[in-house]
Amino acid sequence: MAAHPREHRSALTARRQRAGLLFSLPVLLLVSALLLYPIGQSVYYSFTQWDGLSSTWIGTQTYSRLFHSPDFQQVLKNNAMLVLAIPIAIGVPLIIAFLLSSHLPGWRLFRTVFFLPTAVSWVVIGAISARFFADEGILQRMLGSVGLGSIHPDMLSHPRSALVAVAITFIWGMFGTNLIIFLAGMSTIDISLYDAAKVDGAGPFRVLWSITLPLLRRFVQFAFIITLVSAFTAIFSLIYIMTGGGPGFATTTLEFYGYQQGFATGDFGTAATAGVLLFIAVAVVSIVQVRLFRGADE
Repeated sequence: MAAHPREHRSALTARRQRAGLLFSLPVLLLVSALLLYPIGQSVYYSFTQWDGLSSTWIGTQTYSRLFHSPDFQQVLKNNAMLVLAIPIAIGVPLIIAFLLSSHLPGWRLFRTVFFLPTAVSWVVIGAISARFFADEGILQRMLGSVGLGSIHPDMLSHPRSALVAVAITFIWGMFGTNLIIFLAGMSTIDISLYDAAKVDGAGPFRVLWSITLPLLRRFVQFAFIITLVSAFTAIFSLIYIMTGGGPGFATTTLEFYGYQQGFATGDFGTAATAGVLLFIAVAVVSIVQVRLFRGADE
């Protein structure tokens, strides 16, 4: 008796799935070795007192100590402040990209100039920014040129202003990357939609809000994830060059705190704990963001 066509398709699908799993197994093993195993090690060592050579199980003592530490609470606040800078790091290049996509006079030159920060490393950006915000630096000379030389901002020497300086530098460093992302997205939008909107009398703001933003949703989501990951894990060298995490812990982030504990004090258990908390923070914010965009799409 011949097999039913539906049963034949089901068997064929099952064989294809098994074959796909078999061919994917080497990659899964490689990913596990390179990613999952180190993550598991970090989680384990976060529950130990580890000096890099020997470890002693202490349970959740490190987590409890950190969350009751005023210095670590300041570190968490610093990361939260950098998260608040993300909308600016996305919104400003989005508006500039919209203007450049309108092919204003000199738009090609401006596109190249705006992209320049992306062509250099965070180390170079940090060195330039340190010269700009330092006392008697470029900002001080600019104030002096307009008769405001009596003001000495020296932003890197004060706890509150130092974090603001780091946030401004981070926004500038991400500007070119996000600008290119949005320009690429806008190039995929049918120009006839803009022409129809102009015929209907829609202004630039209305076009941006009603046409450009909805069609750029996926590009905005991608830019958000890139900017978020950079804010948490990619500005170590920026902070190292500009402030060294100071004054005090005023500009220390989770990433930089892990470095300090591990390589400055030799407390690798606390460094592992900071790394685990950093991983959780990025994962939670990313999941929330993805769910928000998914809900908006539905």
